[in-house]
Amino acid sequence: MSNIRLTLRYDGTKYFGFQRQKEKPTIQKKLEECLSKILDEEVEIIGSGRTDAGVHALAHTVNFHTKTDKTPGEIMALLNSHLPWDIAVTEAKYASERFHSRYNVLKKTYTYRINTKGYVNVFERKYVFDYFKPLDADKMKRAACLITGTHDFKGFSAVKKTDKSTVRTIFSVDIEEKEGELDITFVGSGFLRNMVRILTGTLIEIGAGEKEDGVINEVFETKDRLKAGFTAPAQGLIMIGAEY
Repeated sequence: MSNIRLTLRYDGTKYFGFQRQKEKPTIQKKLEECLSKILDEEVEIIGSGRTDAGVHALAHTVNFHTKTDKTPGEIMALLNSHLPWDIAVTEAKYASERFHSRYNVLKKTYTYRINTKGYVNVFERKYVFDYFKPLDADKMKRAACLITGTHDFKGFSAVKKTDKSTVRTIFSVDIEEKEGELDITFVGSGFLRNMVRILTGTLIEIGAGEKEDGVINEVFETKDRLKAGFTAPAQGLIMIGAEY
């Protein structure tokens, strides 16, 4: 039995996220269908994260166990000839027997792209959030400093009732100003459902002068989702990758 590690790149526009769902198209479901067909065995993949519906990925790591004698290179070539145009395998290799793409993650990185040109970015409209109010990047950077560290992020998530810990560590939040674009990059130990998008929405409202940066600590203390900002649209978010 071999443990195969793949790196995926995908446009999440028409998918209901990564995780398999019974009646809806997802990245995991499509990949498992293709793998099961080309390997002639039932395959279940493990992903490094569960991206939301509409979220993209530059490098999403997955792994699966198989009895096949096909090499990782052969599997990659076959997958790329069967997968739809919006999913690609960019790397395939053998992993150790104990490698687990979710449990072995040390850090994950996500970037949220905001179009600030003042008009719709026609050719990249599926990959950026068009936001046309002025944003004070300096205020956003000061607020971003309050996000870093180990905190209970329940109030910055779509999590309702859970027995699992909602404490996560954010190593850095970097805000980069480009011509007509503002990018926010989050590096953390892990992220809760909608967490990056809600943190982004909160930073946007702070940058727009609709909230003060003190709201960050207030949400940490109260765990009240309603005090945080809006959930930024999915299309602006891309999973950059995971470190092991």
